[in-house]
Amino acid sequence: MKIAVSGKGGVGKTLIVGALACSFASKGLKTIAIDADPSPNLALTLGLPPEKAREITPISENKELVDSKTSTGVSGVYRLSFTVDDIVRDFSVRTPCNVNLIIMGTVQSMGAGCTCAPNAVIRALLRHLVVERDEVALVDMEAGVEHLGRGTARHVDVMLIVTDSSIKSLEIARHIHKLAKDAGIKQIFLVGNKVATELQRNAIGKFAEKNDLNMLDFVPFDEQVVTAEMRGETPLNYEQASSVKAIENLGKILINISSSGS
Repeated sequence: MKIAVSGKGGVGKTLIVGALACSFASKGLKTIAIDADPSPNLALTLGLPPEKAREITPISENKELVDSKTSTGVSGVYRLSFTVDDIVRDFSVRTPCNVNLIIMGTVQSMGAGCTCAPNAVIRALLRHLVVERDEVALVDMEAGVEHLGRGTARHVDVMLIVTDSSIKSLEIARHIHKLAKDAGIKQIFLVGNKVATELQRNAIGKFAEKNDLNMLDFVPFDEQVVTAEMRGETPLNYEQASSVKAIENLGKILINISSSGS
């Protein structure tokens, strides 16, 4: 099962990725989480302490690794055909909830024709993780799907678009939906997050209905998440938190979707 998660910055998609990944791992599913957001913080959500998270060098910033894969010895000329399975083995980080984590670093648009060395490595690694490996993979992305590339995007089983009730995040969700559909992703769902009132829930639901967006589920606003993040803790330690329980239920829904093939 390959799941891409996107949405406007600040809507809480990283919590959803982290909680889903840990939930899948707890069920015995081999799971890898891929942080492809320009401002990566998935490591903290997955339970790594800040000092350990700071030690992780994003793949795009690992010059020695990038050069070992792409260098031809000729300035400005890069090798674009190389293996990346060893990157997963050597540079993924095991997190406390038994999820492997890879931090990609800044990814330029895959459709922009950029063939710089770090982008070539990131593009090949994303394709390997989504297309070639037999495990649950969750990709925490920025708002859009361009950096997946069309060929890779078609192999994503599900795109989750996370939104809160603000019109800005809802409009961005609508735009992401169009991009995902154009890229060939078949199953695209909206997830309402940080829902504190029935008014907010209705606003998200009505927007989804009006714009033909498939509403999958809602995750409530949770003061325990705010407290955990203020303390520098992972909210996933609060197993009885309403948001964590809702995301675990979301994981069950996704497993059923995957099992049914619908």
